[in-house]
Amino acid sequence: MSYLEYSVKTVPAGLRKVLYLNWPLVLLLTAVASVGFLMLYSVAGGSFTPWAEPQMKRYLLGLAAMFMVALVPIWFWRNMAVVAYLVSIGLLVLVEFFGSVGMGAQRWIDLGFFRLQPSELMKITMVMLLAAYYDWLPIRKTSGLLWVLLPVMLILLPTFLVLTQPDLGTAILLVTGGGLMMFLAGVHWAYFATVIAAGVGGIATVLKSRGTEWQLLKEYQFRRIDTFLDPNSDPLGAGYHITQAKIAMGSGGWTGRGFMQGTQSRLNFLPEKHTDFIFNTLAEEFGFVGAVSLLILYVLVMVFCIASALQNRDRFSSLLILGVGLTFFLYFAVNMSMVMGLAPVVGVPLPLVSYGGSAMLVLMVAFGLVQSAHIHRPR
Repeated sequence: MSYLEYSVKTVPAGLRKVLYLNWPLVLLLTAVASVGFLMLYSVAGGSFTPWAEPQMKRYLLGLAAMFMVALVPIWFWRNMAVVAYLVSIGLLVLVEFFGSVGMGAQRWIDLGFFRLQPSELMKITMVMLLAAYYDWLPIRKTSGLLWVLLPVMLILLPTFLVLTQPDLGTAILLVTGGGLMMFLAGVHWAYFATVIAAGVGGIATVLKSRGTEWQLLKEYQFRRIDTFLDPNSDPLGAGYHITQAKIAMGSGGWTGRGFMQGTQSRLNFLPEKHTDFIFNTLAEEFGFVGAVSLLILYVLVMVFCIASALQNRDRFSSLLILGVGLTFFLYFAVNMSMVMGLAPVVGVPLPLVSYGGSAMLVLMVAFGLVQSAHIHRPR
């Protein structure tokens, strides 16, 4: 035993847990969030209000929540997985009846002091439940048809509820995240090949349904597809958002126009500059160098999650860490693809950078689970 290991083992158990925290991961998350504070200050014209200050408070609250979740033994969170999932389902049902409406969608529950978006919570509780399920299920049964159908139903139920809000972006993330969890757990590749083939057929059916009595998507969602395929077909209408986003990114060049010097955001040409399209603001002001620097921070967060999962000999913990890491990856990958015109605009925030309460707090709680798995892993 090294002197450092001996020193750690001699301190009280509570303090030992704090020392066992994955502190580089904490610093990386803080660095990413700080980029968000900086950009929210910029898009507000050099003011901490109305976005940067509330975002800082939410991050501090999320950081406290992460530490509290991290100090709780991981076996407790394994046992709570079913309860957490059912609570999330209940909240999604409540949204249908008592949800607040914003920008044409009914996705939030107004708690007075805070607007909760249950679909954000579902992204994490579903990962918890699937990790617990595959930890309980013997590996030899992983690809059995009956044992595959159950997690599929657990994924499709919240996906259906989210689609009715409507929230296509979150529904896509739920299906993709759930599918990746099943793949990581060892489900046979043939199931995924079947689903991909069915998905191609489903996309064709959705496209053919346009203009019929049984149209499967809202008209604004079809317009997003049109815009994705040809933004210049309606540059002042449906293609306005992505056209302005591309102009902002292109005008940044290699090193950007400078902090608070972005014309697209300052003159309000860039839509949703503090939420979905905040990455374009960053690219305009700090250029290619700034955009890649943020991407490197995201990749480093992923690297630390993967390393922690590989070091953990507990199956639930490993799957949970990888599931949270993949959810985080889907957030930034979909958002960046969306704002660069590589994917349809589906309203997915940039994690820890875009302004918003539910997404940030839920992500910090999720990383609290990662820290709990890291702290309480077998040593």
